[in-house]
Amino acid sequence: MSLRSDIKKVLVIGSGPIVIGQAAEFDYAGTQVCRTLQQEGLEVVLVNSNPATIMTDKTMADRVYIEPLNIPVLKKIIEIEKPDSILSTMGGQMGLTLSMQLAKEGFLDEHGVKLLGADPETIDKAEDRQLFKDMLEKIGEPVIESDVFYDIESAVAYANEKIGYPVVVRPAFTLGGTGGGIAQNEEELRIIGGDGLRLSPITQILVERCVSGWKEIEFEVMRDSKNNTITVCSMENLDPVGVHTGDSIVVAPAVTLADKEYQMLRSASIKIIQELGVEGGCNCQFALDPDSFEYVVIEVNPRVSRSSALASKATGYPIAKIAAKIAIGYTLDELKNYVTEGSSACFEPALDYCVVKIPKWPFDKFRTASRRLGTQMKATGEIMAIDRNFESALLKATDSLEINCSGLSVPSISAMSNDDLLKKLDAQDDERLFVIAEIMRRRIAGVEDIFAKTKIDRWFLYKIYGIIELEERLKTEEVSADLVREAESKGFLDSQILEFTGISREVLQDIRVYHDIYPVYKVVDTCAGEFEALTPYYYSSYGGENESRKSDHEKILVIGSGPIRIGQGIEFDYCCVQGVWALREAGYESIIINNNPETVSTDFDTSDKLYFEPLHMDDVMNVIKQEHPEGVILQFGGQT
Repeated sequence: MSLRSDIKKVLVIGSGPIVIGQAAEFDYAGTQVCRTLQQEGLEVVLVNSNPATIMTDKTMADRVYIEPLNIPVLKKIIEIEKPDSILSTMGGQMGLTLSMQLAKEGFLDEHGVKLLGADPETIDKAEDRQLFKDMLEKIGEPVIESDVFYDIESAVAYANEKIGYPVVVRPAFTLGGTGGGIAQNEEELRIIGGDGLRLSPITQILVERCVSGWKEIEFEVMRDSKNNTITVCSMENLDPVGVHTGDSIVVAPAVTLADKEYQMLRSASIKIIQELGVEGGCNCQFALDPDSFEYVVIEVNPRVSRSSALASKATGYPIAKIAAKIAIGYTLDELKNYVTEGSSACFEPALDYCVVKIPKWPFDKFRTASRRLGTQMKATGEIMAIDRNFESALLKATDSLEINCSGLSVPSISAMSNDDLLKKLDAQDDERLFVIAEIMRRRIAGVEDIFAKTKIDRWFLYKIYGIIELEERLKTEEVSADLVREAESKGFLDSQILEFTGISREVLQDIRVYHDIYPVYKVVDTCAGEFEALTPYYYSSYGGENESRKSDHEKILVIGSGPIRIGQGIEFDYCCVQGVWALREAGYESIIINNNPETVSTDFDTSDKLYFEPLHMDDVMNVIKQEHPEGVILQFGGQT
């Protein structure tokens, strides 16, 4: 197949204002989609209410309506513009829900408007908890013991008499775990379940047996109308089941799975998306018992999501762009890999590096709020880091958070007593990573004790322990070029090396210069070097070939704005992208350094070169040393 002849004018629904659970990732997806549709010669009509986004820029669509996202407004726009189709899967839960309402009312049929990407039956099967459960049972995929309820008394009776506590509450048709949570007793179930029923558009909640402590694994999957299906990326939550994936530290690819476990969950993902009939991208989430091969399906998103944005940036595979092409008629085997341009889009990306995502939480603004993490998302944004080893990717990630930390050390945690540290370990909050590091630093508990309390996989815990051991070696061993190189390659900052070793900055600089201890830059190519990447998208590492080739053009470096947080939102990404485009028009080579996987600025084709790095002095200066730009623009990156 190729471009459908019955599609000429597409309505794209945005996601509205930034809210917890629905953030910049939908501006990224929507912008990529609008550009893709326009490149295909289609007329694009966009409706969104957020003035801070790239998506609502006048160049992104033929017609842009900055209007409230509700049914009366959409009906009026459809009557005026007469689109032949709506793309329902790019505007988060808002776009999906509104599209469903228009379809179920018969308004779309009445006006000859097709729903692209996922039809109402598909969306219902993924979002309606009872239909979802029925679908999984039909194809033989395991589900957690659960039931669907429309009133709180029935839900309480089920928990009390059938499955016991704790239970997980999952409302239908909500995003980011909104209205859900883990109830430890009847009183909590009445509160959480009542909220869930109120916030679900169909007044429906699922109450299920709690499998907290199991591993949580995600697969990002793509499918086309020919039933060609690929898995784009596997992702593993460092936090076990019980913490919303948007609030979890996530590692890609999944690193602790045996091949049998990986293939088992990959096959399940493919089976699920084929049964759902999604044409485009889909996210499948699983809980896996670490002591057996038992697994259950948690949920499926039949649309692009925050995980889709992470998978896109982690692999270089433009999920939203490919999903848009599939929605308008193309198949995976017809499309090219836009990063290499020498291979097909109908392939599964291979990663020869490690990616770590850490959420950004707003607790600095809400000091009295509960920091405890559960199934209801609390993060406003996130950062992503890439390197050849997990330790360095993890430390790059903590450096990118822009909080008061040095590696895995936070002053407020360092000041705690041993007893308070152990109590906080049980709290399952946003500071657990730093608590684990401090407990290891003081030798209060070993890996096995921490595993017993947290159920974080031992592989991750031993890697964290290795970082703490390297801290100790820097404090006690004689400083050598090999030790400095090892510390740099594991993600330690110069300031940490100076602190631990006690040497002066001049001595460290002499060691770096004399022994050439500087990072090289590796390309994100989607295929582990099998094909040459034409898209210059880089991360730093120590050792090996420098794959970043410096051009002779005059160049300007734009410093990005980092993670979305309260007070520094998507508006700064808008400024960065507009600035980069203006630099290109002025004849400069444009370079961006940023670490936010949700944004348009970190798309593979926004700038001439992209460095996915922490916005830290060491990392920025290393990029400047690599590129020697004519100038650096700081004003687009907000306070950072």
